[in-house]
Amino acid sequence: MTTIGFIGLGSMGLPMAFNLLKAGFGVRGFDLRTDAVGLLEDAGGTGASTAVDAARGTDALVLMVVNAAQAETVLFTDGALDQLAPGGIVALMATCPPGVVTDLAARVEATGRGFVDCPVSGGVVGAVGATLTIMAAARRSVFEAAKPILEAMGDKVYHVGEEPGQGATVKTVNQLLCGVHIAVVAEAFALAVRKGVDLGILLEIMSGSSASSWMLKDRGPRMLMADPEITSAVDIFVKDLGIVLEAGRDAKVALPLAAVAHQLFLATSGRGDGAADDSQVIRTYHVMNGTRDLPSGN
Repeated sequence: MTTIGFIGLGSMGLPMAFNLLKAGFGVRGFDLRTDAVGLLEDAGGTGASTAVDAARGTDALVLMVVNAAQAETVLFTDGALDQLAPGGIVALMATCPPGVVTDLAARVEATGRGFVDCPVSGGVVGAVGATLTIMAAARRSVFEAAKPILEAMGDKVYHVGEEPGQGATVKTVNQLLCGVHIAVVAEAFALAVRKGVDLGILLEIMSGSSASSWMLKDRGPRMLMADPEITSAVDIFVKDLGIVLEAGRDAKVALPLAAVAHQLFLATSGRGDGAADDSQVIRTYHVMNGTRDLPSGN
């Protein structure tokens, strides 16, 4: 496969499309932001005025959209799927509920086309560096056909199962752990700052102890900043932890820690901080505990 339609040229999607170009694929991309389409053209890609135009005659269609509703609109309401070459492959890379992904895959496969459920982890840094972790679920033959495309965007490509929806499940578990880890770091910091402990020193100690985690080392320093650079927004975890809870309901699995973490991110967003870096869920703890003006070591 040489020609790829790419829908969703956002902060992650655009560098992912760039990496496909670097790997020698032809890329025809669409985004509602015309400036993003222009940047793709500047890099050697082909801009499209609609999602249907981006999909026309391509061998594979990559969807790096916001959610499952957008994927359904692009594929079926707008009709992009009909423009994909017969036997072509749809690669859904967005974080979506597993049950919805399973239904979308069945509708795509009913047209004789392949479907890869392949959400990603690694954020903007991974998208730029082509170091994303990609969790792909698809029929083995479809996965093998799509693998060169996925490997152009990520250096850790896993085939997690034969059934679409399994990739979404793995990403859901990932987001459960990430969201809870961020929230519990904020909770630990809230206790320390109430007792007057310097958070800079605390972070140094905890980062080298058995209590350490990747999230502590990555988000902890940003929790000490009043307005850190945004690498992943609060509202992303409002959405993703919502997906976690939906998956739990569907499977009849109790997820009380995920539910509490979701409420904390939701409260942070509700106060107008949804676009802030997700580390700023700590602001909710400051509001609850009256610690906003206490020294924090920053």
